[in-house]
Amino acid sequence: MKKIINSTDNLITEMLDGIVMAFPKDFKRVEGFDKALITPRAPVKNKVGIATGGGSGHLPLFLGYIGENLLDGAAVGDVFSSPSAETMLAITKAIDSGKGVLYLYGNYGGDIMNFDMAAEMAEEEGIRVETSIGCDDVASAPADDAGSRRGIAGLIFAYKIAGAKAATGASLEEVKETTDRALSVIRTMGVALSPCTIPAVGLPTFEIGDDEMEIGMGIHGERGIKREKLKSADEIA
Repeated sequence: MKKIINSTDNLITEMLDGIVMAFPKDFKRVEGFDKALITPRAPVKNKVGIATGGGSGHLPLFLGYIGENLLDGAAVGDVFSSPSAETMLAITKAIDSGKGVLYLYGNYGGDIMNFDMAAEMAEEEGIRVETSIGCDDVASAPADDAGSRRGIAGLIFAYKIAGAKAATGASLEEVKETTDRALSVIRTMGVALSPCTIPAVGLPTFEIGDDEMEIGMGIHGERGIKREKLKSADEIA
């Protein structure tokens, strides 16, 4: 697949350069961390900070939901790669007003490992951290193993609900409880029509016929439930 880029080595940094330059009222970087974006308002007085993060390639996730009554910061990884724990810690320190920080992200192994490391480092520096994880993809695990489900599009609703609760001045525990309650009833299922091409790899992540769709495929190309002929929007729903 043809792509207009300069180099895969600095693709994400240049993308973020452009976003920060185009929208200086909406985004700023944490000093010393190219892939740590926060709202220029941070830290917001008397408000729990809300941070997310994940690999690039899913815009407007994750940084697209930074804003008033939404997220305070997002750690950005390379394409389909988790952000570093150090980047997440830098965001945590930058957005904490003294009321603590809620980590809100999707259920993926690399993200969990790095966010947990960041939370431990933040706790050592006296910042309280709680975590809420999106597990909304019903195609990835059965109901009796709901905690293993992937987090996909359902996160955008959790961002809005967590942000609204935090804006009321609620405590960290209250923001987490409200967010977890919302996450417990959010369900999604993906439908894939075509593959993507990761710039550093240069090849499609999978192959699928022009007249086919795959039900339940994950956002990184994880295998879905089945393939069948492409249907209308109403039939798919």
